[in-house]
Amino acid sequence: MAIAPSKASKSESPKTLTDQAYQQLRDDIVHGHLAPNTKLRIESLRQQYGVGATPLREALSRLSADGFVTIEGQRGFKVADMTKDDLEDVTNLRVVLESQALTQSIVKGDDTWEAGVVAAFHRLSKLEESEGDRDINDWEKRNADFHNALIGACRSKWLRRFYDTLYDQHKRYRNLARSDTHARRDIHAEHEAIYKAALNRDAEAACKANEFHIRETAEVVKRLMLDEWETRESA
Repeated sequence: MAIAPSKASKSESPKTLTDQAYQQLRDDIVHGHLAPNTKLRIESLRQQYGVGATPLREALSRLSADGFVTIEGQRGFKVADMTKDDLEDVTNLRVVLESQALTQSIVKGDDTWEAGVVAAFHRLSKLEESEGDRDINDWEKRNADFHNALIGACRSKWLRRFYDTLYDQHKRYRNLARSDTHARRDIHAEHEAIYKAALNRDAEAACKANEFHIRETAEVVKRLMLDEWETRESA
């Protein structure tokens, strides 16, 4: 089966086979289709994605630079592990970078930026406030669109690049939080707090609300990971 372009929220379509392989592999890692520590054998990947060995190796090298894949010397590639320490590191860095990007947007954002934030929040709210089961893929897209709209007026290409990487790294862990049936969070209220502070041009309040939102997810994941380790030890 030929590889399909990633459905991840990227602004441009992939232009080369390496780009296609990179985006699809990254998307599969982020969404857990390729589990942590899975060995990434070139021949198996060729059959799975319909891409040659050279583009795959180049894509895996790029993914290694972004922290999604590790290289095991002469033994090849594998999906990066997920650990409590890594989660804390990713969470802390995301808070720092997103706070900078959000502050820049609030300070520099014009009417077009503000309209984008309003539209993205409206679309997210319609789904979060709807009754019944929600389409998780639709929610993920609207959630990403909202967070991207918030930092839409940030003009630093490096800040945006590292933000994209950390957002997806954090998303690997956030996917685990979906299985928590005991969480008592009001995620819509968390989003609304960020939204109102941003529109009020209160950068400090917006960053505090956003940090709380990010760290709440991390705490849920930590608890789930601890429960899993305790289950393994008692087995």
